Amino acid sequence: MLFGCAIRKFRTERQISQETFADMCGLHRTYISDIERGLRNVSLENIDKMSKALNMKISDIFKEIERNESI
Repeated sequence: MLFGCAIRKFRTERQISQETFADMCGLHRTYISDIERGLRNVSLENIDKMSKALNMKISDIFKEIERNESI
């Protein structure tokens, strides 16, 4: 769930729709929606696709998750 929240945060900060983001990742929009709502487990391969689409390092996404876990 925390991973999905982080992805949504970074996606919306960049003003990218779920559909556009899904296209950028080569994934289906409903899959992105399910990830953001914490309904799907995500493979490392898809985490890599999403980080590249966001132009981020995977480690930076997980740093955001760690920051929010401590709140």
